Order: sequence, then C-alpha cells, then structure tokens
Amino acid sequence: MKRDLITIGDLSRDEIEHLFAVAARLKADLAAGRKHDWLPGKTLAMIVEKPSLRTRVTFETGMNQLGGVAIYLGPSDILLGRRESVPD
Repeated sequence: MKRDLITIGDLSRDEIEHLFAVAARLKADLAAGRKHDWLPGKTLAMIVEKPSLRTRVTFETGMNQLGGVAIYLGPSDILLGRRESVPD
C-alpha cells in the first residue's frame, strides 16, 4: 500500500527504529565495499522551489548508490506558477 511521508509524525516509533537500523546496515555495507541494487529502474524527480546544493547532492548520491537515477528540476526548469502545477 502506498504511503506518503510528509513529517516524522507520519511514522510509528517501530518504523523510525527500523529506518535507523536499515541506514546503519547500508552505511556499514558501503564502507565494506558492498553495493545494493534496491532501486533498479526507479527514478527520483526532485522538484524544488529553492535550490539547495547539499540536498541535491545527497539525494543524487543516495539514488545512485541504490541503483536508481535522480533528476533535478529547479525553479528555472519548472517555472513554478507559470506552467502546470507541481501535482500535475
């Protein structure tokens, strides 16, 4: 079932603890040279209103490390408010 994650309040304590455990395992695997291909064929479209280099690099790196692809759509690319809306 699809769920949206908007705030940390959308998760239970068990789900948060599980995320930290998975993150620790991924970090250890990366340090040991093991790669994960959890997101092959998946694309993350980053639609941003205000550019942030750290956010962009973090998400692009994460998607790449998990086998996916990230596409950055900044304010000049999407012309927020002048083209179709973000939900479209």
